[in-house]
Amino acid sequence: MNLSDRIEALMQKVQKPVRYMGGEYGAVMKDPEKVDVRYAFLFPDTYEVGMSHLGMRILYHIINRREDTWCERVFTPWVDMSAEMRAAGVPLFSLESRTPIRDFDLLGVTLQYEMSFTNVLEALDLAGIPLRREDRTDADPFVICGGPCAFNPEPLAPFVDLVAIGDGEEETLATIDVYKKWKESGLPREEYLRMAAQIPGVYVPSLYDVAYNDDGTVASIAPKPGSGAPEVVKKALVKDLNAADYPDKLIVPYGEIVHNRIMLEIFRGCTRGCRFCQAGMIYRPVRERKMDRLMALAEKLVANTGYDEISLMSLSSGDYSCLPELAHQMVERFAKKRVKISLPSQRIDAILTDTLKETQKVRKTALTLAPEAGTQRLRDVINKGVTEDDLIRSVSDAFEQGWSAVKLYFMIGLPTETDEDVLGIADLARKVRACYFAVPKEKRAPGLRITVSASVFVPKNFTPFQWCGQLDSETVIRRQMLLRDELRKIKGVDFKYHAPDLSYVEAVFARGDRRMADALERAWQLGCRFDGWSDQYRHDLWLRAFEETGIDPDFYALRERPMDELLPWDHLDAGVTKAFLRREWEKAQRAERTQDCRKGCVGCGMNRYEGACDK
Repeated sequence: MNLSDRIEALMQKVQKPVRYMGGEYGAVMKDPEKVDVRYAFLFPDTYEVGMSHLGMRILYHIINRREDTWCERVFTPWVDMSAEMRAAGVPLFSLESRTPIRDFDLLGVTLQYEMSFTNVLEALDLAGIPLRREDRTDADPFVICGGPCAFNPEPLAPFVDLVAIGDGEEETLATIDVYKKWKESGLPREEYLRMAAQIPGVYVPSLYDVAYNDDGTVASIAPKPGSGAPEVVKKALVKDLNAADYPDKLIVPYGEIVHNRIMLEIFRGCTRGCRFCQAGMIYRPVRERKMDRLMALAEKLVANTGYDEISLMSLSSGDYSCLPELAHQMVERFAKKRVKISLPSQRIDAILTDTLKETQKVRKTALTLAPEAGTQRLRDVINKGVTEDDLIRSVSDAFEQGWSAVKLYFMIGLPTETDEDVLGIADLARKVRACYFAVPKEKRAPGLRITVSASVFVPKNFTPFQWCGQLDSETVIRRQMLLRDELRKIKGVDFKYHAPDLSYVEAVFARGDRRMADALERAWQLGCRFDGWSDQYRHDLWLRAFEETGIDPDFYALRERPMDELLPWDHLDAGVTKAFLRREWEKAQRAERTQDCRKGCVGCGMNRYEGACDK
């Protein structure tokens, strides 16, 4: 049997064969004989998660607009499929042409989450690509990583060839252009790495030496002599988002995916400066798409997909300068088609009333708000910039406009947190419930549902909290139980939380260095994969992997780091300066707020990028 037939046979044996079928409406097909470059885009998670990712949709569109390149999709197979593939000797394959991934020229990998790192190794192994960069030959594709976790790629450094930090639209195309030049030159494989290191935003880990102090901290990170690599790699930045390419067609899956809708990116970046939020730091500055551009894209996407929902995407959609007007126009334009306009998690202090009225006209959805902390003191520590009055006003407006379901997101374990701060979450839930019953019975929608979700805080690189340690698991669990018992006293409130073990390992990798690579590989060898899935996560195997490779995870996750310590990612530049992050960390300890930079420059450092920030 040929490979396609062997794949078909395997799909009869697994839970969700739709994950591996391909052939969906909107998938791009090309003649492999008429392209110069074959590009495989790997999302290291399941099909339904990866197909919901906006970045993948954008880059798939941009790459495939090139006549000389064909981009195809690949996802890490679920545990049942990977077992069947190994037993049958079937290599990892692309969905579009069912070509073995090892036969591609370039393998792009998006790193959205530290707990997907083992899935990267799983995919490489299933593809027959050597895990370690130095073991690869001219027969293997170059492995290129990007995404938010690429801002600290050190734990994956031995496994990747290139790392693209920042906006991927332009630098991804540049890596393809340089590949073509290298391929025509006939030069050794290593020369492509040196050539790619000259692309703005591209970091080549193998061209850098790392040394360590006796206490285990990083002593130095420097380009190898003669490598030509820059001492500091600055992130790539798309300065004009309105002019940037954006897909007007989407692949429409056969089965359900996590976000089965049109995702329309209305702007990129954030000006708020929440000190826990990595995305708010690394995606600066704010760049908006204009309304006419968004309306035109929405028209084409609805016509080309048949979706009945458009989600207005950004880090803080309530901050879009023309949000009420945009929502009104979209609701009016698509009302007859019953297309719903939805908003992701909202800023509590944003002026949402008009927008809520508009988005309610087609179908009601749950309102999602993120207070993050239960007391004003702690919200000031994290620079959330919202008050209890803001929350009460927002939910009161929503209940008056016909909402009955509210989701509230918080974190446990934030710096300086006390038991009082945690109990403040329950107090807010009580007040939200009271807002619902303050609306006259004949006016309010039936069926009140309040969901309180409390995740475990993970300190991330390139945030003001990159120096602080994570709260120990014993204290986290005690505070979770404290909050659970208090919320049980409030009728109509559902509490969701997770064990802290997974967040602990996430923190280890978020602040890890290259020495983590051996532990990562050992964990994968022991059977760790799909670690972000609670039913697959094995904390015992992770602890064993750390022990066997001589890694003290507390050194990475729980230790507060002094200001003068060289951090494993200090040779990368996310736009915001270390001096700014240091000032914010010091202000956090004083519970001192920093204003939204739309109200005046706060000196984050983004003005070093010419034309990027008008502040």
